[in-house]
Amino acid sequence: MVERVGQGPPARRAETTRGAPSRSRFTTAVRSARLWLQELGGYTIALLTVAVAVVAAVAVTGYFLSRAENGRRPPDTGSRSSKDVDACLLTGEDGITAGTTAAQVWQGMRDASLRSHARVSHVPVTGERSPAGARRSLDGLLRRSCDVVLAAGTPEVQAAERAAPLHRTVAFVLVLVGDGDGDGGNGSRGTGSARPAGSGGNSGNITFARPGDGLRAEIAGAVERQAGTRG
Repeated sequence: MVERVGQGPPARRAETTRGAPSRSRFTTAVRSARLWLQELGGYTIALLTVAVAVVAAVAVTGYFLSRAENGRRPPDTGSRSSKDVDACLLTGEDGITAGTTAAQVWQGMRDASLRSHARVSHVPVTGERSPAGARRSLDGLLRRSCDVVLAAGTPEVQAAERAAPLHRTVAFVLVLVGDGDGDGGNGSRGTGSARPAGSGGNSGNITFARPGDGLRAEIAGAVERQAGTRG
């Protein structure tokens, strides 16, 4: 009796034949990766693992830091803050010595600074006691981009009054003292051009003030108004 050897369905044989190359490629890739790792050695693999961990940690830290920084950043209003307003005082050679008009003016400026955060500074005029000598110191203040210039002293007031029409973006606050009301040269006597307090002058950027009990508050108010306007 002759026994016939059966053959599998043609479709199954074809499927088996097609699947063999895929398994062969996967097996080859696995074998290559295993050989590569064996060649690297344990120390190199450890270094690679540490490097990958460091890169991941840096990336995660940078992400959270950027989110925190964006959360703290105040909105940009596009306007200038009042703390960026500079108020500068020009005085005689005695500066802001206690008991002088310049000292009262300086106290008012400091009061305004505390309430508006404007920056305040003072510069004494040294050398020649004349409007020309004061003008040299005044020009230095204007080059420093002072937004508000205050002057106490006869030559200082005269120099500032003459400069005001040439610097209309700067506000000038001038302390006038009439004859016989002087204090030794710092907000001193005799400007020859005394005007009522609050007068704006011809140039429109001058405010006049006179010494007295209310000078400190008047100066503080003038500086605060300018800080508010320009801030």
